[in-house]
Amino acid sequence: MPSSASLSALQLHRDAHGRLVLQLPGGPAHAGVLPVRAFPIAAPEDGLSFMGADGHELLWIERMADLPEPVRRLVKEELAVREFVPTITKILEVSSFSTPCTWMVETDRGPTRFVLKAEEDIRRLQGRTSLLIASGEGVQYAIPDSTALDKASRRILERFL
Repeated sequence: MPSSASLSALQLHRDAHGRLVLQLPGGPAHAGVLPVRAFPIAAPEDGLSFMGADGHELLWIERMADLPEPVRRLVKEELAVREFVPTITKILEVSSFSTPCTWMVETDRGPTRFVLKAEEDIRRLQGRTSLLIASGEGVQYAIPDSTALDKASRRILERFL
């Protein structure tokens, strides 16, 4: 693990093509790096890897908070573009209580509909109330706390759990 002194000397910027360039202290610059979270849902602020354009890890960071602010800001911008996990705030309706079925939901990104192919596509995370739902289209939808949903949404959800 890099020391906090070497992390403060870490540099990250975008090149003319918009790719991230990582400059390691005392080392070469690496163009086209990708930040990858180890646990994007369960622990989004812990465990970050910088992957080179060749797919090899260049640097491992234990906590995102250890990065200098300008580097952390660029990393978060890049991750926001690549990690699209809308949060379901309300379940409006489902086409049927057997799968496959179409769900109409409200999310933090607006209303949408998706196909739930199988009940196994609803997974529990961190305890009993946090859920991750995989749509038939490949988008992951999060429900951070199912108990915070309105009564009608919870009733629909319970039919699938």
